[in-house]
Amino acid sequence: MIQRPFDPSDDEKSKLAAGKPGVGRKGNRAGGPPKRPASEPKVPRSGRQWQPFPRPTDALPTTPMSVPSSGRSNAAARTVLRRLVQGEAPPTQAMSIVERLAGSPYANPMIHVGGPDASARKALDFALNLAETMFRYGAGALEVETSIIAVTAAFGLDHIEVDITNQSVVINYSAKDQTPTTVLRVVRSWTNNYAGLTAIHRLVSDIADGGVSRTEAAQRLDEITHRPKPFPRWMVTAAFGIFAAAIVGFVGGTPLASLIGFVSCILVDLVSRKLGEWRVPEFFSVATSSALVTLIAMLFWWLQVPISPALVVVGGILLLLPTGRLVSATQDAINGFPVTAAGRFLSAILVFAALVAGIAVALMAGAALGIPELEVLESSGSQYPWPVVALLTFVAVAMICVAEQTDVRLVVPTSLVAVAGYLLMVSVMAAGVGYRLAPALAAILIGALSRVVALRLGAPQLVVAVPAVLFLYPGLTIFRSMYMLTIDSGVASDGAFGLFNALTIVLAVAAGVVLGDNLARPFTRKLSADDRQRNRRR
Repeated sequence: MIQRPFDPSDDEKSKLAAGKPGVGRKGNRAGGPPKRPASEPKVPRSGRQWQPFPRPTDALPTTPMSVPSSGRSNAAARTVLRRLVQGEAPPTQAMSIVERLAGSPYANPMIHVGGPDASARKALDFALNLAETMFRYGAGALEVETSIIAVTAAFGLDHIEVDITNQSVVINYSAKDQTPTTVLRVVRSWTNNYAGLTAIHRLVSDIADGGVSRTEAAQRLDEITHRPKPFPRWMVTAAFGIFAAAIVGFVGGTPLASLIGFVSCILVDLVSRKLGEWRVPEFFSVATSSALVTLIAMLFWWLQVPISPALVVVGGILLLLPTGRLVSATQDAINGFPVTAAGRFLSAILVFAALVAGIAVALMAGAALGIPELEVLESSGSQYPWPVVALLTFVAVAMICVAEQTDVRLVVPTSLVAVAGYLLMVSVMAAGVGYRLAPALAAILIGALSRVVALRLGAPQLVVAVPAVLFLYPGLTIFRSMYMLTIDSGVASDGAFGLFNALTIVLAVAAGVVLGDNLARPFTRKLSADDRQRNRRR
């Protein structure tokens, strides 16, 4: 018998033949596939389970393979060259508009999975009404934009572009394979209603959390716009007077000076209301109010009443300063809305110019009437101990909250935030910090605390921050500078320098509020998430 050499291909062929039907093998006389072991369970053909396809690396040997050193060096050179040419990051893609919600209270909204509503135009109209109301109540451009994005995303409109300027809002909706729709709304009026702005903030949070239909959202927005303000008009007028009295005591005035400031600011509010009914432009209304409060102080000085007229004027000046507008304009400029910021800055500068013009007219009229020169020396501070001054700060900020129609639940927390800012300002000034930097540091603390309080109470940060920083503005410096520019021509340069310092402090305070808000954002993400969870449980 002749034996032929062993051929590996024969063994492979025999293994392949074992799986073919009709080919007999040992242990399988009838042919077909080999019998399944008893330990292996039967799997029906209809319920067959699939295993993941083996990766190519599974077939590689487990023992390390030797690679020539020249090959390794060539591979490393190619890797370095590739990184130099194309970089490690993938090409930049267009950012989704929903990513603009990062860092806002509406981050990660509940998006409608069923697609957009049958009528996308109704959702766009609701978003426009919402944006217009927020602008009328004093919201910043970034807050309006994030609210629009959160609402439209929650209603299933994911192809949205938003463009906001000083007085207009444009929304473009261009879904795939559909005709684009663009809607525009112009805001032509403003009002003080921080309580309404807080209610809108809660409405947007509820919409972003899901569970609120467009019809229900429209009904709630209509209720907010027609809801009466929390404080009646007579209480607002009284709040103006109490604020002026507290501020006069805060800057160093006597109780008699506080009383005169109380009466003069109530009169100024009544005159401003009448000018508003006559549709007088804001510039002339502010100029008339500042001239009136200055003339009243000069009249009592002419009657030899033992007061400091400059301190009496301070209360009225702080009431007329466009605090909210300055903070919103600074926030818009920092957050990337240059057109809106420029418009608001121009409006705030016009109000500031009207304030200065009214003081100048009153000083010139007093000089023509023969009123003796005023004492405009810089105040050495309040004559009361610091606990009393802290209490005066609390009362003054609470009255501003009433004047701004803040939600009742926010009045006390806002006043406490202001007191914290005052204590910090006194501490840093005692440590030797200058009068320009100290208000800015206090504004940073107020901005950070305002964000924490606002998230806790379900309100936008602006509602808490704007009333809380009003006492930081240099009303006395403004009056002294205008007196030097108008009456004493020998120190006109000092007056111009003082006015520049006052404007610098005003902008530093506004920027400090925005900086504090941004510094507190990384530490308040958990508060925002907890607030979202509470809303979902409701």
